[in-house]
Amino acid sequence: MSDRSTQHRVQEVNGYPTGDRLLAILSALANPHRLRIVAALVRGPVHVSQLARDVHISRPLAYLHLRKLEDAGLVRGRHEVSDDGKAMKIFEAVEFDLLVTPELVALAARTLRDDHDLERARSE
Repeated sequence: MSDRSTQHRVQEVNGYPTGDRLLAILSALANPHRLRIVAALVRGPVHVSQLARDVHISRPLAYLHLRKLEDAGLVRGRHEVSDDGKAMKIFEAVEFDLLVTPELVALAARTLRDDHDLERARSE
């Protein structure tokens, strides 16, 4: 399994996100629950159950949204063991800085994978 941070670094060209990476980031942030999750994680790492309570959603729904944010490289999760021996999933925000300009969109659009590329990648 590849390291997600390495995976996201590879998806940049000259320090700018590729079109596919930009779409993943924007898609991940295009949901009010996910925006609230990132906002809550700015305060620091938190257990997923507490995070779900903080943003007023169920734990399964929190996991669904966290997966999308994690796939986009905006948050990361890790397992810890509590004092009483229970496994806990802790999530934290990943530092990112993205200024979306028409020029960035134009650069990113040049690197988008088309449907033919996606079909070929699936068959490999």
